[in-house]
Amino acid sequence: MRILMPVDVSQYSKDAVAFVASRATLLKHPTEVELVNLQYRVPVRAARALGKEMVQTYYAAEAAKALKAATDALKRAGALTTAQFAVGTVADDLASIVANDRADLIVMGSHGDTGLKKLLLGSVASTVAVACTKPLLILRGAPIPKKDSLKVGIALDGSPYGLAAVRFVAEQRDLFGAAPSVCLIHVVPDLKKITLPGWFGREVPTGIKPGQVEAMQKAAFENVFGPARVLLARAGITATEVRLVGQVPGDAIASHATKSKLDLLAMGSLGFGASRHTFLGSVATRVALKCQTALLLVREK
Repeated sequence: MRILMPVDVSQYSKDAVAFVASRATLLKHPTEVELVNLQYRVPVRAARALGKEMVQTYYAAEAAKALKAATDALKRAGALTTAQFAVGTVADDLASIVANDRADLIVMGSHGDTGLKKLLLGSVASTVAVACTKPLLILRGAPIPKKDSLKVGIALDGSPYGLAAVRFVAEQRDLFGAAPSVCLIHVVPDLKKITLPGWFGREVPTGIKPGQVEAMQKAAFENVFGPARVLLARAGITATEVRLVGQVPGDAIASHATKSKLDLLAMGSLGFGASRHTFLGSVATRVALKCQTALLLVREK
């Protein structure tokens, strides 16, 4: 497996490095970790006054503050670690590195602010998420899981994006430990009642009989869980199934992730839409807003 990690001197990056170093089962096999640090350009006038050689020395020294400790920790854990730094901006230079790297997974820490002012995941993490189509693991404000075998939830919505997350977990199961606990999560609407738009959340009964509601929900769960079961079984993973009922899927998933103390929540993501504030898709955005669980976002081209 090849992992790309954008790092800086923050505690969030240090926690992300500690997480990768804790992947004992994964690191029994050859695992490449490429660390990359971004240095912002010295203002032109200051650069001219200092001279090219001194500016390059400054960049290297500042990058080393983030890269050396991370490199040492990962090498001690058994990872084949390399490091580089780039000079420029997040939107252009870091985004280009991420988009063109041959990594199987990108891992990074984020402050995890819960508000659109910070794009939910922080400006750097958000830029990286938009720039690439590779699986992205964002370790946020919650305590970082360091045990080898993780408690993993996979949120499904019946789309190919959800199955892409299942495939990643199945194909890269060593990332989640020797004996990961995996649960599949799906949310169906409460068919007994609906909320009328424009009526201040007023709920009215649908008139569907309870037996019919149960049968329809059971069929919906089976349609979603069935294909996922097959993919996981091929990897030797038996997952439990969490059947939730709610009008706002993202809120229900976030609540379950928090109450069940999941170490990691995997989700499919279609990428960003008209607004880059909603690049995760509506359900993933709600989850990011409502809980601090580590998020694995799996996108497909």
